[in-house]
Amino acid sequence: MALVQKIVNYEYTIDDIYALPEGQRAELIEGQMYMMATPSRKHQKVSSYLHNEIYNFIKDHNGDCEVYAAPFAVFLNADNKTYVEPDISVICDKDKLNDKGCNGAPDCIIEIVSPTSRQMDYYKKLFQYRMANVKEYWVVDPDKEIITVYNFEQDIMEEYTFSDVVKVGIYEDLEIDFSKININ
Repeated sequence: MALVQKIVNYEYTIDDIYALPEGQRAELIEGQMYMMATPSRKHQKVSSYLHNEIYNFIKDHNGDCEVYAAPFAVFLNADNKTYVEPDISVICDKDKLNDKGCNGAPDCIIEIVSPTSRQMDYYKKLFQYRMANVKEYWVVDPDKEIITVYNFEQDIMEEYTFSDVVKVGIYEDLEIDFSKININ
């Protein structure tokens, strides 16, 4: 997700997120607020493709999981100091879902990198998602055409390109063919 600035020297809470003006989006990590920019067209093409592939798989297999595209609130911790909006969230425990979003770790999270979110997606969120017990985390970089998959349950990290087929680890038989994404 595109980030434009970090607001410092103050510990924010989820109440501050809800107090933002209409249309303004931000994420909150350990009390620090990060304002979010509008995603690019390329970002949205990748997000739409991934969401559709996962959604159709779940629907076609009568699956119990649900998939959500941003903006979708994820409250990773029991405190009120971490709030994220992953580009794609897959939640298999419906007890975590309510009208506000997901309380606790989704099973799988996909973040699509933009030039301004690179450090956030590869470092800050990687750490947060691992510590929150997300099972699988993908960092999809449309500019570099690289997908980095972290399977935290098996402690494995693998890299793929946009010409590869990538297996979704939380499912036995879901693979996503990145060569079908026309990002130009």
